[in-house]
Amino acid sequence: MTEWQWQEEDWENTILDFAHLQGEINYKQAQESLQNILLNLDLKEEEKQGLETDIEHLTQMLQKLEDSVISIAAFGMVGRGKSSVLNALVGQEIFITGPLHGVTRAIDQTNWRLDKENIGDSEQKVQRLIKAVENVQIQLIDTPGIDEIDGETREILAHQIASQVDLILFVIAGDITRVEFQALCQLREVGKPMLLVFNKIDQYPEVDRAEIYSTIRDVRVRELLSADEIVMVAASPLIATTVKDKEGKVKIIRQRGKPQIDDLQLKILQILHQEGKSLVALNTMLFTGEINEKLVQQKIIWREAEAQKVIQKTVMTKATAIALNPVTALDLFTGAIIDVAMILTLSHLYGIPMTQQSAIKLLQKIAFSLGGITASDILVTFGLSSLKGLLGLATPATGGLSLAPYISVAITQGGVAGVSTYIIGQVTKVYLANGASWGENSPLTVVKNIINSLDETSILNRIKWELKAKLSKKIHQAIREKS
Repeated sequence: MTEWQWQEEDWENTILDFAHLQGEINYKQAQESLQNILLNLDLKEEEKQGLETDIEHLTQMLQKLEDSVISIAAFGMVGRGKSSVLNALVGQEIFITGPLHGVTRAIDQTNWRLDKENIGDSEQKVQRLIKAVENVQIQLIDTPGIDEIDGETREILAHQIASQVDLILFVIAGDITRVEFQALCQLREVGKPMLLVFNKIDQYPEVDRAEIYSTIRDVRVRELLSADEIVMVAASPLIATTVKDKEGKVKIIRQRGKPQIDDLQLKILQILHQEGKSLVALNTMLFTGEINEKLVQQKIIWREAEAQKVIQKTVMTKATAIALNPVTALDLFTGAIIDVAMILTLSHLYGIPMTQQSAIKLLQKIAFSLGGITASDILVTFGLSSLKGLLGLATPATGGLSLAPYISVAITQGGVAGVSTYIIGQVTKVYLANGASWGENSPLTVVKNIINSLDETSILNRIKWELKAKLSKKIHQAIREKS
């Protein structure tokens, strides 16, 4: 080896070692991130319903990281030799092969142990690559033929498997068909590293093989894959030999020869050594991010629905309490107590601890942000409360004639109080959903946005209808008791 060659190899080794070190760092970060997500799911038992499989997938991904597992899945049409390619890599007949159409009916897998015995190339560079990934478990996954299932199911299956593996082997055995191209595009959209494996090259004359390869590279997959991502193999080559029988006649016998798989093995080794840990880290985070987004959305939807129930219940509680309360001075005090209780209930729902004092401060901040609206509400509440009190006192003297206007005033007063609480509840919900912060906006902006989005007339009418039924029943009952 010349000095130049030695320097070039030394420089290449340095680059490989740096990539390997960076991969270790990425791997550790992914592991810590996934651990943190699982430790801080913050999901109540009710919220986990329907998400058990997704949470289990996160647990499996963490276990995969802890066990240093790299997953490689083979896709392809029936008869292209997917199972044979995987068997050639492993060096054993693990995956079922045969002449029947669609032998692989379900997802199958095995572990690929990298050692000198099952790697054909014995060059020093290859052995160095093997040593670099010797502590990594490589999982090979065989899948059903892409033409064995309908298009929609195929797309779902491909996405499910491809989203969880780290490297995809797409096996073909000649020029690419329309179905293969569609499946290749679908798998490419998942964003995982891919090798296009041109199998059964032993069945083509060298000129034809070269022409097919050029067509695939320069025309078929030019927009999807680079030349470095296309590998030619003969996983289970047929070798023709001539023999003479007892009568001296020459016969041609075809027998299985040694797999021509070295180029694919070397390519996988290079990918694993240079990018293996980084690939696993990236793929884990992509898959985790997808599931985590689903969990977060479920949490938001569930808590949004529960928060609306709490707010609606509080609105009617406050509206009823204000409408029934005959004492003017107690109206505002009663309303404030109910609003604080609602804030505390919402804080518990969103998993954000809040003391009574904190809830009061938040209510004050919301009330301050409401500005003139709160002031007018107070005036209306005091005015309606005073009128309601007078009508209530006059009811016995008038023989119940003042009952109708009393109920009308009480309903209006309760409705106004209910709308106020509804707004306070919506503002509190936004505040808590943002992690006990106002997000990018100020409290005043949040309040204005919510008020502008509300149909206060609709809310008020809904409250009035519910109040009318409750008040009529309770007031008539109270009059009967006094009589």
